[in-house]
Amino acid sequence: MIRQDAYRIDPKRRAVLDPKKKQFAAPIYKQQEYPHQLNFYETPPTAEITLEQFEQWAIDRLKILAEIEACSYRNKSQTETEEHIKPLLRKYLPLSPNRSGSAGFAEQRLQTERQKDHYSHFILRLAFSATEDLRRRFARAETMLFRFRFQDYDSKEKHAFVQSLNLDWEQVSDEEKRELEKRLLSVTPDIRRHQEEPSWYKIDWERVPELVERRAVFMRKGKAYVPGTEQMSMVLTEFTARLERALELTSRALPRLDEDDRLTPILNHLSKNFGSAESVYSEGEGYVEGAPMTAASIDQLSQHFPLCMRSLHMNLRKNNHLKHFGRLQYTLFLKGIGLSLEECILFWRQGFKGFTDDEFNSRYKYNIRHAYGDVGGDANRRGRGYAPYSCQKILGDTGSGAGQTHGCPYRHYSVDNLISLLQSTGVTDKELLRGVREDVERTRYHIACNRVFDWTHKAEIKKVKEDGTWSQANLDTLSHPNAYFKRSYLLKNLGKPARD
Repeated sequence: MIRQDAYRIDPKRRAVLDPKKKQFAAPIYKQQEYPHQLNFYETPPTAEITLEQFEQWAIDRLKILAEIEACSYRNKSQTETEEHIKPLLRKYLPLSPNRSGSAGFAEQRLQTERQKDHYSHFILRLAFSATEDLRRRFARAETMLFRFRFQDYDSKEKHAFVQSLNLDWEQVSDEEKRELEKRLLSVTPDIRRHQEEPSWYKIDWERVPELVERRAVFMRKGKAYVPGTEQMSMVLTEFTARLERALELTSRALPRLDEDDRLTPILNHLSKNFGSAESVYSEGEGYVEGAPMTAASIDQLSQHFPLCMRSLHMNLRKNNHLKHFGRLQYTLFLKGIGLSLEECILFWRQGFKGFTDDEFNSRYKYNIRHAYGDVGGDANRRGRGYAPYSCQKILGDTGSGAGQTHGCPYRHYSVDNLISLLQSTGVTDKELLRGVREDVERTRYHIACNRVFDWTHKAEIKKVKEDGTWSQANLDTLSHPNAYFKRSYLLKNLGKPARD
């Protein structure tokens, strides 16, 4: 029989735990140093930042990652994607090299830029660790972002950065290089003997699957012999592998954040907007100077409307009526493109042909004035009414019920009805419609909308790219109906004189 006290620990012999190693020990905050332009994001940030910085930095990085993913879905080549992303990086997430600028100012700017890059990565890592799909998409987008930056990295700084990673690559000795010279050169025909002798590394072949797949390395005893010219591929593989492991660990720690009612809503909002970083509408953003903005011109201007608004306009003309949510969505859009309150009231009055003036005034006029901020509470008047709905707002709608026509056709219509609607607006290309079907099936609604925009404006987009009148930043992924109208109108009226 086993005595019950046989496994009792003598209190005097119990191990004394270091209080600093306790689970809830107070963290030590310190200022992170950033000696290199690039970052493998191995060390989580510990210094304090404001809640405003926390949200804004994450949103700025999200815009970059969303554009990278959108370029991939729109079948842009790596060169086209890089060309598209560079101006956005300079705007939202710049990273200056160590040698830029004067000493004092440059040092401060470098630290600020690199701190934002460091923190924004970890904030989005928290937001996108919840599900396997989000983790996969985040790792893919971050790897592409790292690739763009690594390619443009100064060679000396690149070497110093790679050395700092302490990667366990075994350098091939001169003796082994001479022994395998013919075999090594046979898989790397670009390397000529008259060039400077390249360095070679031995690495487990599983760590460079991209090079193995395209037969760009020599294989021997489970090792891949990789030339130094393929350094980027090795670094990228290592970056992705470490990030994927870190995301798995982060996903296990997420439940501990549930108690923080400040961060959880922000993280949830960010994760929902990965596909399309929500566009924040600023007053006058959709207004086009010189565009004829009257009730009588809306029929002609509707050719520049996105499908959600064009569908509302077509239903209004067909039925001489729209239900409340459809009217609100369309009214705010018209307000955003510059239609005045008086012209908007006139537009709706002419559209509701089956109603008397008294019926229209009593049942509908007040809501139009309220949307513009002409009547209503103090907050409404101070805010000049409601802002036009963004794509994310429209996509987040519960959808149209019986008789309702608001929402996003790409999400709320059946695929067959969506295709019929597109065909009725002149979109007939079979390959395009096949791509739209695929996007909708994979819930990439904003990509489907942008795909249609690119097709209907392909000649104009090609022209502004060739003559350089528009920068790549002017052609980023659309995420607001009013931005869609403005870009469409400007592209279709290139070189035409503005109307009074």
